[in-house]
Amino acid sequence: MKLLAKIIGSVFGSGFSPVAPGTVGSFVAIAALWLAPPVSAAWLTLAAIVFFFVGVWASAICEQDWGHDPGRVVWDEVVGMMVTVIAAPRNLTVYAAAFVLFRFFDILKPFPVNRSQRLPGGWGVMVDDVLAGLLGNIVLQILFRLVFTSSVG
Repeated sequence: MKLLAKIIGSVFGSGFSPVAPGTVGSFVAIAALWLAPPVSAAWLTLAAIVFFFVGVWASAICEQDWGHDPGRVVWDEVVGMMVTVIAAPRNLTVYAAAFVLFRFFDILKPFPVNRSQRLPGGWGVMVDDVLAGLLGNIVLQILFRLVFTSSVG
C-alpha cells in the first residue's frame, strides 16, 4: 500500500521533477482534464471529492517517509486544478487562465489557504490546494462572465 500511495501522491512520478514539482503536477492535471472526455460539473465535483479523500490517504502515507507536506506529493495539485475548472467551459484560453490562477493562489497562499496547511497529516496537504482551487474558480468564473463572454458577444 505504501508504494501505491507514493505512485498516487507523486502522480506517477511527476512530483519528482527537480524544478517546480507543483507546477509540473498542475500542468499534468490540466493536460489530463483537457484530454479527458467532457463531463458535467456535478460529475467533476464528485470526482474531485473522491480524489480529495484518496489524496488525504496517500499524502498521509507519503509524509511518513518524505516529511511534512513533501514537494513530491502533487496529487493535491491535481485536485486543486479539478476544483478550479468545475463549471468552466472547455476552452483552451479558459483552461490556461485556470492554470495560472490556481498556481497564483497555490503559491501566494492568501488567508485562509495558508492556515489550512496546519491541519494534521494528509488533511493539511490537500485542503490548501482545494481552497486555492476554489479561489481560482471564483476568479475564473468572474473573468469568464465579464471578459470572455463580453468579447464573444
